[in-house]
Formats: sequence, structure tokens, C-alpha cells
Amino acid sequence: MKINYTDVLVIGGGLAGLRTAIGVKRRGLETLILSLVPAKRSHSVAAQGGMQASLGNGIKGEGDNEDVHFEDTVRGSDWGCDQRVARMFAHMAPKAVRELAAWGVAWNRVQRGDREVVINGQRVTLTEKEAAHGLITARDFGGTRKWRTCFTSDGTGHAMLYSVSDQVIGESIPVHERMEALALIHDGERCQGAVVRDLISGELSACMATATVLATGGYGRIYGISTNALINEGMGAALALETGIARLGNMEAVQFHPTAIVPAGILVTEGCRGDGGLLLDKDGHRFMPDYEPEKKELASRDVVSRRMAEHMRAGKGVKSAYGDHLWLDISNLGAAHIDKNLREVKDICHYFLGIDPAKDPIPVRPTQHYSMGGVRTDHRGESPWLQGLFSCGEAACWDLHGFNRLGGNSVAETVVAGMLVGEYVADYCASSAGQGDFSPALARQFVARERASLNAIAAASGGESAVALRTRMEQIMTDRVGLFRNGADLESAVAELSELLTRSRNVGLRAKNLDANPELVLAYRLPRMLKVALTVALGALQRTESRGAHYREDYPARNDRDWLNRTLAYWPEGDDLPRLDYESLDVMHMELPPGFRGYGINNVVAHPGSAERQAEVDEMHVAKLDRYASQAALMPFKQWLPIRYRRRNSRLDDPGK
Repeated sequence: MKINYTDVLVIGGGLAGLRTAIGVKRRGLETLILSLVPAKRSHSVAAQGGMQASLGNGIKGEGDNEDVHFEDTVRGSDWGCDQRVARMFAHMAPKAVRELAAWGVAWNRVQRGDREVVINGQRVTLTEKEAAHGLITARDFGGTRKWRTCFTSDGTGHAMLYSVSDQVIGESIPVHERMEALALIHDGERCQGAVVRDLISGELSACMATATVLATGGYGRIYGISTNALINEGMGAALALETGIARLGNMEAVQFHPTAIVPAGILVTEGCRGDGGLLLDKDGHRFMPDYEPEKKELASRDVVSRRMAEHMRAGKGVKSAYGDHLWLDISNLGAAHIDKNLREVKDICHYFLGIDPAKDPIPVRPTQHYSMGGVRTDHRGESPWLQGLFSCGEAACWDLHGFNRLGGNSVAETVVAGMLVGEYVADYCASSAGQGDFSPALARQFVARERASLNAIAAASGGESAVALRTRMEQIMTDRVGLFRNGADLESAVAELSELLTRSRNVGLRAKNLDANPELVLAYRLPRMLKVALTVALGALQRTESRGAHYREDYPARNDRDWLNRTLAYWPEGDDLPRLDYESLDVMHMELPPGFRGYGINNVVAHPGSAERQAEVDEMHVAKLDRYASQAALMPFKQWLPIRYRRRNSRLDDPGK
């Protein structure tokens, strides 16, 4: 059996994993990246609309800063996020976007003088300042008070991933493609690496590492229709869950994107609405102002998705062979704008729908899109329960997004988290905690266990079909753990998913080979996907409130009094269901205490400490006057940042220091 040794093992070749690896390599550590696919084919490449960073260069971003970005993020999370992490993120995002520019990302730039845009369905002329000419520009996105989303037309993820991947090549960091981590090697207290399977040869090996980083993306493919890549099956979350020690956080927090095309489920960017596109019903009526007169199509994603679903429930959807849908109309933007700034959307419409979005409306409906839940970590990206295990990006519950993510914050999070977690991982490796000896015997034990499991799956003559079981799981999640949830559906979902998990242990294969065998891969991944699905469904059942993307029709109020907490899930060996704990969010240490989010009616059940904390915050702002002094007094987040990243961000109206 082969054992590889490295300082840092990064599992996942997307933006978060690549940027983490760059950080640790530049600190002098050896690192190795495992990727299911070639790194430049990771799901990060699919991000279209842009990356949020409060540069404040364009005229519609004027006055933007870290405070505004922080507040938008906290409100967008429906007060479910870790405000310390949100502060760190808002501070780091401008540094990240400028680093990417230096690495070759061709961000769209401000052009001086007049330009025509579409705002609220009307053509408006904006005049950009001479001083801003050539600086990085931004477009509008939902849930934000400023135009903050930096972009490269609608191929932002593509541009970012290729540039970061080139940096990995330049650093001579090895990326082992078509390799899958099957299990985390640990002794109950410390993670020492992973068991690795070569997806082509089937060979098993061990990779032992001082620090192991899970950067495997989300778990959208437990749903029947998702904008996620096919590889986003939640295996990173499953690896952590199957340790029986590490916790997952907020797994019930699943985001649905308003505008995926029908029937394929492929995303068309929020940039369509940010640039001025409109949502229309079967009668051609623009309905979002009826529900959200202030933000309209640019309310937060969870809000827009629910309003769309409500409108279709009211009989206003367009009938089709694939179910009801609504229209996204971007024809008002004009062919020239679409060809320049929404060209991927144009290609998607052409190849998958046979339409020209400059002339024809796009059929869309809300579709599973993003996982706010994931491997629970502290602000440094490390599991508090399993030493040496780190996670970042969509695989992690860091917890930047709480119960709803703002568009543009996820692709920003990948590189920001990579920048920070790379430093924290390097610090850990240099600390006394990272000095323990490897145990080759432990690695051999874990490899032997996984080999025996694969042999048993291949040799089994069970009568269950992995394809049929997975299809049923996807249907249950879509129908009962979707955009609207209720107790009866969730109870039945948990019961049937548990039954499917039992049945998944009796799968029979037609192909018995242990090398390149997709049937075998599905058979060993299926129980893990079902475990992830059960953490989502059980977490949703137990959370008797509505918060962000988690909407309970039988408990429509956001209940800060009883539910201002984070769900923690773990799965001890031998248990039939995951166990749930809860981690309280401390109101008295919040910089932005819970309040009304601004959508629909104010039906929040207030936390008893919210008013007291708000009074303290108001007094602090009055006493300090200067925004930097007030913020530092309320939450001195810079103490948690690496020294190299503590400097203020400079803007046209603030040179920084």
C-alpha cells in the first residue's frame, strides 16, 4: 500500500482549495491537491455574475465601504451568520479582487463620462467620474444597497478559476486529478489525512498530512434539479460526518436561485436582473413590484424565489410540458449589451432553449442552487472538534451566509476564505498542535477498512438499484424539503430517507470490477448522499421557524427568541439518524443586532436581548463618531486577521492607511 506524506492536503480543486494551497505553499509548506476533475473544470468555473467587493469606484457604488457590505451581508443572512466572519470577509474582499486583478483577471472597468443603463425598467444616463476612469467597476445585485458586484461580463468564475489555477501551476503545486477522498484518517482527536481512490485504476492509497482541508463544494445534487455541477454531491460534508466527531452546521439552509432555465435547470445569472432584466408572468405582467415595491426583482434571492413560487401558485405561471414557469425578459437591455456583458446567457439560451434572449423571454423558475450549510468551522476555518481538519468555500459553514447568501458573496468567499484559511493552516502546521507524529499503522487500518467496504459492495448480490434509490432521494428532497416546507412533509421525508439509507446497503451491481466503474462509484456514494440528505431534512424538521431560505409554512415567523442559533449535526457510528445540537448566537456581542429585514411584513419574534444591545450599539456610534473607531469598539475583528491583511482598504474618497 502506498502512503504519501505532505504538510497540507487540500481536497477539492475549485477556487477555495486552489487559493488555500497557494497560501500555504507561499509560507514554505508542501501541499497536495486532490480533484475529482481537472482543476479548471471545477464548479467554480460556472459562476457568472460577479464577485462582491466594496471598491466604491463607479457612481452607483459611491459611498460604499466595509460597513455597508457587512450590514448587507448580515441582513441577507437573516441574522443567521457569524458577524465576526462577516466583518473579516467585508474587509478582505477588496484585497482579494485587487489581487486577482494583479493575477490577470480582466475585470470590467469604469469608463469616464455618460453611459446608458436600465434601472427599474427605465433607461437612465449615468455620468462616471474622470477620477474613476480605468478602475474596476461593478453591477447591481439583489439585497445590496450599492452596486458592488465586480464582474468580467458574465464569465467571472471562468476568469477567476483560470487565473488562480495558473498561479497554482506557477507555484509548482501538484494537482492529482481524477482522485477521490474516501475517508478521513483520524485517531478520534486529530485528522491525519485521507484514504484516496484513483477513479481510473481503482487503486487505494493513503495521503497523510499535518493539516487536511475540505474544499469540495456544495451538496446540491441531493436534489432532483439543481444548478450545481454533477460532482457536487456533498462528499466533503459526508467525509466529515462519517468521522462521527466533526460537526456540520446549518445543513437545512439550502438556497434556491430564482432564475434557472426550464427544463434543464441551468443557471442564468442574477446579473440579468442586476443589469435591468424583468420578471414577467403568463400575462406579461411585471409582478415583483406587487410583492416587493422597494427592491422588486433585486430583493434577496430567497425572497424573489418565494414570491415567484407564490405567484405561480396563484395561477399566474406559464404552463409547459415541464411544469409551470415564469419569464425573465432581458430584451430591454438590447443586443449590444447582451453580446458584451451577458454572452454566456446568450449561449445558454441558444444551445439549450433555441431562443435569442435579445428578442425572446427566457423561461425560468426557482431551482436549488447553493448550500449555506457545510462542515462547521471556527473563524479560522478549523473544526473545533477534530484537530487538523479545516474547510473553506461552499463545503464549509464558516459561517458567512447564515440562512441566505447574497449573490456575489460566494465567489468572493472562495478567494477570501482561501487567503485567510491558507494563513491559518500554515500557522497551525508551525504550532505545537501541528507537531504530532503520523501513524502509518492508522493509515493502513483505514485503507484496509475502505478496501473491504468496496470489495463487499462489488461482491454483493442485493436486489436494490442504486439508480432507483438515488432518483427517489432526489424526488423526496425536491418535493418535501424544498422552497416551502411543513412539518408533515418533513416528517415523511425523514422517515423515507431513513428507509432508503437502509435499502442502500443492499445494492447489487452488474459490473463487479474495482477500477473505472461508475456503477461502483454510485453505490458507495449513495449512502453518504442519503446521510447528507437526512441532516438537511431532520434539521429542517426540528427548526420550527422561518429564517432566510428555510421557510416553514406552519411556522412563518422568524423566531429570534427560540431559534437564534446554529444547527450542529453529527453522526456517531451505529446510529440510525444524525444527532442535532445547537450553537447559540450571542446577541450581546453582535455589531448589528437582529432587526426587521425589510421584506414583506414584520413578523419577527424578538430576542429579549436585541433592544438592549441595539441601545448599546447606538450609544457607541454616537460616542465615537468616526466609523472606524465605532466599529473597532463594537467588534475589533482585525485582531483575528493575519498582520499582512490588517491595513485599511483605499478608495477614491478614503486613501486608507
